[in-house]
Amino acid sequence: MFKCKRCNSNDMFELMFSPEYKGSKSFDISYTQNGDIKINVDGYTFIPDLQFMNKHAVCRYCGNINCWDYK
Repeated sequence: MFKCKRCNSNDMFELMFSPEYKGSKSFDISYTQNGDIKINVDGYTFIPDLQFMNKHAVCRYCGNINCWDYK
């Protein structure tokens, strides 16, 4: 789980798709046997890490980018 350093909210991984995204916009979230979150978007599966979050994820509560830390 990741926490925003600016507003202290926890990201619940409710994915938001760009209007330019051409895929079917289907996603699901599961967990590995180690408890890491695993996200599947249109058949592409990945485990987000801190580098991914700080490059691509915007806090849905305060709108900041490059603001993530591990909870």
